[in-house]
Amino acid sequence: MPAVIEIAPEVTPELVEAFATLIPQLSRSSPPPTFAELDEIVRSPACDLLVARIDGRIVGTLTLVTFRIPTAVRSWIEDVVVDDSARGAGVGEALNLFALELARSKGAKTVDLTSRPSREAANRLYQRLGFLPRETNVYRFEWD
Repeated sequence: MPAVIEIAPEVTPELVEAFATLIPQLSRSSPPPTFAELDEIVRSPACDLLVARIDGRIVGTLTLVTFRIPTAVRSWIEDVVVDDSARGAGVGEALNLFALELARSKGAKTVDLTSRPSREAANRLYQRLGFLPRETNVYRFEWD
């Protein structure tokens, strides 16, 4: 059965539980978001929290961030994660295609994302969907 993609309209206990399962599959160093943190994302006009369901169960998520800068409207795809049990079922593709259409409908000129080289299947997916690598330096500043 294909995944059904929707924008989370509100935070529910089911959504919090899903993130408690999914985030450890994405990052070993980041704790799952709390109810309040998810609510902040869902309520933000710059964020769309997408969820993928198979047979009614949440099996993946993607956060689309869209914002205006002086040169255009831009979008970023962040924290894409698909449950181990649903990998290979087209969930990641469905999430990304939905996000791309949503970004287009919001007037985004481009959609960016980053992916670690070790995530080989994800990188193949992004390239198959038409994402192109950029010649750029990515910098990060971190507070302790």
